[in-house]
Amino acid sequence: MNSSTNTILNTINELFSSLFASIDNSIYSALDEIAFINPSILHSTYLEKLIGTSSTTGILVIANALLVGFVLYFAINHLLSSLAIVEAQNPYRFILKLILIGICVNSSFFLCEQIINLGSLLSSAIREGCGELLHTNICFSKVIDISNSIIHLEESNSNVFSIDGIIKTVVSLGFFNIVFLYAIRYILLKVFILIAPFAFLTLSLRSTSFIFKSWLKCFISLLFMELFASLILAVMFSIEYSSRQSYI
Repeated sequence: MNSSTNTILNTINELFSSLFASIDNSIYSALDEIAFINPSILHSTYLEKLIGTSSTTGILVIANALLVGFVLYFAINHLLSSLAIVEAQNPYRFILKLILIGICVNSSFFLCEQIINLGSLLSSAIREGCGELLHTNICFSKVIDISNSIIHLEESNSNVFSIDGIIKTVVSLGFFNIVFLYAIRYILLKVFILIAPFAFLTLSLRSTSFIFKSWLKCFISLLFMELFASLILAVMFSIEYSSRQSYI
């Protein structure tokens, strides 16, 4: 009976040890890449094909077609308003607004790139500035290395049911949750970049302008997660540095 129990426990320990090693070597290595993004997110081959290289290719074709549709809608609406002697929107003001919107629609990916670049620069400034003061590299990989050095399960004596094993499991699940959260954020950012031309297009009409405001709010919120993570990491490393200095 004891032999069977030990065999089961050893098998479970080996499975968890292999799982922890696999997570440390594969998943965590991509955490910094998906958490701290830069304009290179726009330069994947698949995304560039969807976006298009000009206003006559990719998603921009659909956006420009819809822009022409808005022009026709306004022209018909203005004609009917004139026939019915009803006050209508000033056509010159509408045309000027539509020209500006057209420029924004066709430059939407460039605008998104600059917003992402600004967020990336701010995030890098926080991490690199604090890193120079604390003489360390501030990133998730460093946090994972520190946690693994504190909570270390020897392969020859690994036991997930021990205190260290339980803590290691909880910490690994926490980091895995962070990886999953930032992976979802990474995907959502690409989706919001793809629909950017249509978001700018909704500014053409007052009744649809709220869609652009919602898009912009969500897009900025997703980028703010990077700044928030940089601040949290800076605080964590500052506390860790203070703790080390207190023991010197």
